[in-house]
This record gives sequence, C-alpha cells and structure tokens, in this order.
Amino acid sequence: MEYRQAVPTSQTGAVAAPADADGPRFSVPVADRGYAWWYIDAWSDCGRHGLTLIAMLGCVFSPWYARARRRADRPGATGPSAVDPLAHSGLNVALYGAAGHRWALTERGAGDVERTASRLSLGPSSLSWDGEELRVSIDERTAPWPRALRGTVRVRPGTRLHRGYALDAASDGAPRHLWWPIAPRCRVSAEFTQPSLSWHGDGYLDANAGRAPLEDDFDSWNWSRAHRGEETRVFYDTVWRAAARPGAAPSGRSLALAFDAAGAHDIAAPPSQRLPTTPWGIRRETRSDHGRGARVLATLEDGPFYARSRIESHLEGGLATGFHESVSLRRFAAPWVQALLPVRLPRRPLAR
Repeated sequence: MEYRQAVPTSQTGAVAAPADADGPRFSVPVADRGYAWWYIDAWSDCGRHGLTLIAMLGCVFSPWYARARRRADRPGATGPSAVDPLAHSGLNVALYGAAGHRWALTERGAGDVERTASRLSLGPSSLSWDGEELRVSIDERTAPWPRALRGTVRVRPGTRLHRGYALDAASDGAPRHLWWPIAPRCRVSAEFTQPSLSWHGDGYLDANAGRAPLEDDFDSWNWSRAHRGEETRVFYDTVWRAAARPGAAPSGRSLALAFDAAGAHDIAAPPSQRLPTTPWGIRRETRSDHGRGARVLATLEDGPFYARSRIESHLEGGLATGFHESVSLRRFAAPWVQALLPVRLPRRPLAR
C-alpha cells in the first residue's frame, strides 16, 4: 500500500493516509516478497449467516509462495532473488452459518491477475470499486471437497478513513507492515446461486500491505472487531518475532481504536482476556471489560496455525459481538504445517 508518509506519527503506529484513500485502490505497488490484501467480513441481520472475503496479491499463507522464497534464497541460486508476489494471488471466500460452511482459496499465477486502480481480477473472480460501492463477483471452487461457489457480494461503506497504522517497528524507522481500516462499518448484501443464498447485514472493510513475509517479523497476533451501537471497536495485539526469543523482553504493538462517523479515536485498551485454546493448540485472547469475561460463540475456522471465531465481549458495560482471529506465524513456518496447507490451498493457475 502506498503511503504519503511511512514513518509512525504516534506510539500507536498511526501513519499518514494512503494515497487516493477514498476507497480500495487495486493498482498499489506490491513489493517483491511482499503482499497486499483487501479484507471483508459481514454477518446477516437475521443472525443466521456470515462471510469473509480476502483478495490477496502475494498470498501470505501460501506454501507455494513460501517455497518460492526459500528456493530463491538457496546458496548458489542463480538469477535475481526477487520473488513476484503476483505469481501467488487469489480470492479467499468463506461462508458460515445456516447454509453450511464453504471455503475456497485457489492460488493463481501472475497471468491470471489483471488490475487497475478500481478493478482487480483474480482468475474468474473480480472486485470492482465505483467510488460508492465495492462489488465482488465470485466464481470459485471449494476445497478440500470441490464444489462450485458462485455469487455476488456488494459492500457499501459508511465512514471512510484516511489513516493507516504501522503494525511493526522496523530498524530503519519505516514500517514493514501496514494496516488501513478503510471502512470499519459497511452495509453488505450477499447473493449466491451456488449455494442458493441471499441476505443483508453489517460488515467491515480493511486492507493490509507489507514489504516482507509476515513470519519474518511476527510471532503471533490476535485481532478483533465488533460493532457497538454506532461505533466499531478494533483491537490488534501483535507479538514481534524478536520478542519470542528466549530471554527477550516482551515486545509488540497493541492498537485499541473506536470508529464512528467522526473518524478514528485511540481508546484505552480493556484488559486482555483468555479465550479457550483451539483443538490445534492455537491460543486465543481478546479485550473485554475488567471482571467481565469474553466468550467464543462459534469457531468458524480451526487450523494448525490460524483460528477465526465469532466472540462476545463486554465493552464499556455493554455486550458486543464480532469477528476475532488468532494466528501463529511461528507455527505457520513449521515444515509439517507447510506440508498440510496444499489440501486447503490448491494451486491451479488458469490457462491463457
């Protein structure tokens, strides 16, 4: 993501707005070995359905991308060590709720990526931004059991933000990993033909970009977002890789933010609360009022290095429900995890 200023302007890691920051801009430069992604989540007004969408240039959790970087770094490797992130791209689609769980993420080659400032095509699927609405046209195959997943998701942002945040503290003073909450509250409509599904609900839209693999700089993080009245609360707690070394002092960045019609506001972070560890052994934590616990309503994704959940927490005396994710980058980098990932993330570039 291209920023006018890449140096943090506060202890929370706030940075200047991305260029052309009125909405998603798909033509942003993506660094060699780096990534850019656009993330959407939503839950239906009826409470029975949910989804997440992630359009990725340089799929951060791709075993194929990780393998390409390792190959380029081998002693005696010939040619440039750059690794093209666009050669490892794709659209992750996940549906939850009463219609059952659907998951798709097929990695595409660079020849299947077409993009302008307002449009991004990833194989047969695409995202387009008209200045008021983001339209996602989905034509994918699920994994590990292949079924068609086809539909259209429309995202209409509320307040759009012009402020990004650094997630790390690079030694050269310029962040290597940036997060931009484009529109913390949106109206979302989902119309699918396969499966047959139609609903409307509230959602969330953000973007991330980086100039290095996540596992190079992070040991883990916990992230959550919840709508509370007219506000959206986001908590982002990262643990940097150096902080996980024996004898190292705890180190990371924690963001606690409230978003409303007036924009973004730094807030005091409620105490950290432990959530049940997943069956794969992934630790989950979130933020909730002192003396008032948080709970997992449903574990939506449970993998060897990643968990996505619906949680309920107490924020300033009121109940808030939202999405939560925990990720262990140390676990992601483990060879046995890398060997498992192609089951859920096949690489099938489309022929041209």
